[in-house]
Amino acid sequence: MTISIIQSPLSWENPVANRLYFEEKINDLLPASDLVILPEMFTSGFTMNPKSVAETMTGATIQWLQNLALKNNLAITGSLVIEENKNYYNRMVFVFPNGTVEYYDKRHLFTLAGEHQTYQSGTSKTIVTYKEWKICLQICYDLRFPVFARNVESYDLLIYVANWPKVRINAWDILLKARAVENLCYVVGVNRIGADDNNHQYTGHSQVIDELGDYLVKPLEIEGIFTTILNKNKMLETRSKLNFLNDGDAFKLV
Repeated sequence: MTISIIQSPLSWENPVANRLYFEEKINDLLPASDLVILPEMFTSGFTMNPKSVAETMTGATIQWLQNLALKNNLAITGSLVIEENKNYYNRMVFVFPNGTVEYYDKRHLFTLAGEHQTYQSGTSKTIVTYKEWKICLQICYDLRFPVFARNVESYDLLIYVANWPKVRINAWDILLKARAVENLCYVVGVNRIGADDNNHQYTGHSQVIDELGDYLVKPLEIEGIFTTILNKNKMLETRSKLNFLNDGDAFKLV
């Protein structure tokens, strides 16, 4: 499967400007990709003012994603602010080429920024199936909680989208590698760059890591689109040979 990750600045609380930016990038993708991955809250930046940017699952951004996916015959994923049943969610959507949408609501809300006081926490893990790949969707702060991401479903690809700040970027690099090695799967982390209106600095370090912790895309601090090919058979051969996942402890999340 060919994937493209877009490491970008974000226009603060400006969905129209951000949609225009990403549309231009996706339309110009060469070579063609099967899956495009955008950062966390790609329409707004990591805002605690959801009322100003919140949309519905039939709103402008979802329709835009569906049209873009259909036009380019690819899947697109990333998170945005969704309002539903009078609650706000940091929701990661996965839009298939035919326009079908599945989603994951961020479970671990970032208390340091007051996210837990603004958004409703998700309650379940989401694994989507696309082109015979089982893909686990996760958002930013979820990266610090390995039990929730643990590969008990035999998923093939684990994706984290983020607004992870420069001051803690070393933790991002370390934890992404750890998630790949412990879950014997590909891991993709997509982070933004630039500064937001809260004066937080972001340096990217978006990356793609294989099941042994080796880089397919190394962390960089520049704006850009990074494309690579994931080899499922190679990953499954490694998993079968090493067999570590079968030796884990049984548990249930509550």
